[in-house]
Amino acid sequence: MIDFTLIWDSLPSLMHGTSISVQITLIAMVIGLSFGSILGLAETSKSRSVRFIIGTYVTLFRGTPMLIQILFVYYVLPQFGVMIAPFWAASLAIGLNSCAYISQIIRSGVNAIPKGQLEAAHTLGFSSIQTMRYIIFPQAFRISLPSLGNEMITLVKDSSLASIIGVMELSKEASIIRSRTYDAFSVLLAVSLIYLVMTGILSFCIKKYEGKVRKHA
Repeated sequence: MIDFTLIWDSLPSLMHGTSISVQITLIAMVIGLSFGSILGLAETSKSRSVRFIIGTYVTLFRGTPMLIQILFVYYVLPQFGVMIAPFWAASLAIGLNSCAYISQIIRSGVNAIPKGQLEAAHTLGFSSIQTMRYIIFPQAFRISLPSLGNEMITLVKDSSLASIIGVMELSKEASIIRSRTYDAFSVLLAVSLIYLVMTGILSFCIKKYEGKVRKHA
């Protein structure tokens, strides 16, 4: 049976956890989109060393579990004198992981643009930076929007991994309530619905944005 009284009484704690989850997601989004876009564009360069470095980064972060990456940032970096609070350690690790995936999404978007546009830009006197900024990247971003949207939705769910280092986000708050009340079903049902609402709202916003971009394309 669902204990609605327990769910109602637990809402303040769950809402506090939700706010932390949203903060982690937003920070990870900023890190992932900013650096991921830069790496994705840089990976299309002719420099083998640049492509090798970025490829190594991508392989490392895509080939190891995000959980291990969070633990590495939180427990290993302090051994080298880099002290990071749990909240920021989780946000950084999740953001760097997302960066690896977004870089490949942007790279694929760039590669989907006809080579003739590059030649036309050079003919018109555009520098390489101007070509990338005004012609290539806007189109690559538009092409990549569906995949980027999926990555953003994934980040909402990935924020739950911050609980492993004690961050009081949504799933951690739920775990504490569950251990105190022994009512796993009611608590997990409430948490699942909250995650569903968050991902649903984000998905709706992404689709609306995609529609606006297509309309002005």
